[in-house]
Amino acid sequence: MAPSHAPVAGTLLVTRPQPQADEWVRSLRARGVAAQALPLLRIEPVADPEAVAAWASLASYRLLMFVSPGCVESFFALRPSTSRWPANTLAAAPGPGTAQALRAAGVPAGAIVEPPADASQFDSEALWQRLQVQPWQRQRVLVVRGDGGRDWLAQRLRERGAEVTFAQAYRRALPSLDAVQRSLLAAALAAPAQHGWLFSSSQAAEHLNALAPQIEWAEARALATHPRIAASLRALGALAVWEVRPTVDAVAALWTRSIQSTAPAQTQRR
Repeated sequence: MAPSHAPVAGTLLVTRPQPQADEWVRSLRARGVAAQALPLLRIEPVADPEAVAAWASLASYRLLMFVSPGCVESFFALRPSTSRWPANTLAAAPGPGTAQALRAAGVPAGAIVEPPADASQFDSEALWQRLQVQPWQRQRVLVVRGDGGRDWLAQRLRERGAEVTFAQAYRRALPSLDAVQRSLLAAALAAPAQHGWLFSSSQAAEHLNALAPQIEWAEARALATHPRIAASLRALGALAVWEVRPTVDAVAALWTRSIQSTAPAQTQRR
């Protein structure tokens, strides 16, 4: 039986898109964190001709790189009913959430390339440490993404001789909050000391700024799953920003420590 966790005071708002937000909330609550879902990104599937066509020639690619769980879900929604994952095609994931989405979609575990579980960050740089040992000369690579991104990784692959193309599987949009979410947002704005924000995207922080331009960023407490996200939050004016690995255990542990701390607001790293 899993060990029990004492409940933690204060509400942590998970800003990931659905259904990821609800999945994180369930896992965080199991670890004693009073988490609530407040998605600040809406994923809209895009039937990009490049993404649709990729299913007809999947075996011609050595690698498909997926940038997020939402990207996997959107791309596999285009899959023809008779299509199966080719034996010699790899699927790359920058982090454990995307890797889990690939497994759930039916990609064999042996075909998935991802950073090691103990990587300091889950991003393109960490993924490249695994990919760079492969021979890429004249190999076809498709980067399946949203509204841009992963150009750095594409450039590294091209430098090794790969033929890299891109396909858009979704777009990230400003969400329309329902009544419950608007009430949760109002409560967080009214009592910032009783709430915290978990950001896995700089765009989510920008959307919060658009949805609540009255937010006092200097009073907000935020957990950022990447240094670039933390930098974006600081640029908005957030003073209490903690960088954390994007795993449920790491977030739960850091949130517990952060709300128990009485030290002045400052940026911390784990």
